[in-house]
Amino acid sequence: MGSGKRSLTTAAMVLACACAVLSAPGVAHASPTPAPTRTPTPTPTTSSAGKDLEAIREKLDALYHAAAVATDAYNAAEEQTKQQSAEIVDLAREIVKGQDKLDELKDRAGAAARAQYRGGGLPPEMRLWLSDNPQQYLDGAGRVLQGEHATKGLLAEMTRTQQDLEQYAKDASAQWQKLEANRQAKATAQKEIKKQIAAAEKLESQLEKKEKERLAKLEEEAAYKAQTAWLSSGVLAEISGKSSEQGKKAVKFATDQIGKPYEWGAEGPGSYDCSGLTSQAWAAAGHGIPRTSQEQWRQLPHVDVKDMRPGDLIIYFEDASHVAMYIGDGAIVHAPRPGRTVTITGAGSMPILGVVRPDA
Repeated sequence: MGSGKRSLTTAAMVLACACAVLSAPGVAHASPTPAPTRTPTPTPTTSSAGKDLEAIREKLDALYHAAAVATDAYNAAEEQTKQQSAEIVDLAREIVKGQDKLDELKDRAGAAARAQYRGGGLPPEMRLWLSDNPQQYLDGAGRVLQGEHATKGLLAEMTRTQQDLEQYAKDASAQWQKLEANRQAKATAQKEIKKQIAAAEKLESQLEKKEKERLAKLEEEAAYKAQTAWLSSGVLAEISGKSSEQGKKAVKFATDQIGKPYEWGAEGPGSYDCSGLTSQAWAAAGHGIPRTSQEQWRQLPHVDVKDMRPGDLIIYFEDASHVAMYIGDGAIVHAPRPGRTVTITGAGSMPILGVVRPDA
């Protein structure tokens, strides 16, 4: 990274250690036990209305995590729908080409049949006996024989073309069925996303201003506690990898998006979801990667955490439902969840599943 981004990262981590910005609200599934309050007078975790804010925080985490899982399913269905649509278009082109070829072959076969009919009648040996020029007849007979062989080849080619057309039609039908199935999967995932987000927003809307402020502190504390535990393991001392040229470009793109809102299914330029940000960052670096966090985890080469370098992607949670980009100094840039913006936070603020390297 350039000096500007290095200072941005360092500043962010200093603030993180002060527990001011080390937060990934809503996606940080850290320990449910809150860190001790930093005020001399203990602040109760239960409001006067009887709401358990820690339980609410856990519930919000669960709702937004479910929305993230559904978002990954939606994105996967969207990618498959695009692919199948393209395949159907290609098959349609092949069918048109095959039909044109079949029509041409039929015309040629018809012309050959008419020529043979005009030369028909007497058997070959009788035509030879009646011929004034036997050698000329034999030469003509050779050409006829060649024509017959050509006709047989023509008929065989027609048969193959017809078989190809039948296979194209079957393939197109299969792709249409898959396309419809993925459209339904998209619709189902979309309903699930909206359901989970609506439930989370309803839960948050029931909180009073002071409760929301306390809830935000609990989210910060959970992220801070997880990050502190991760750093205390000494892992940062082992991480010394330098980014590749493509990795630098990907980091620059991702950090340039800081402040833009999270939106499920979005790939920019005005908003992003988690994998939309990472996939577009690497596309901007000239290296295409899978669209979803789960496919990024499944398809991209894995590296050890201690070997990661800026530009690598960190996959979070056992179901690989969240992804962020490592930018160095123990920090990541990511699109957290609905209601949040692209931001920098601690790499250990969420449970790490593993690390993948797009340009390995």
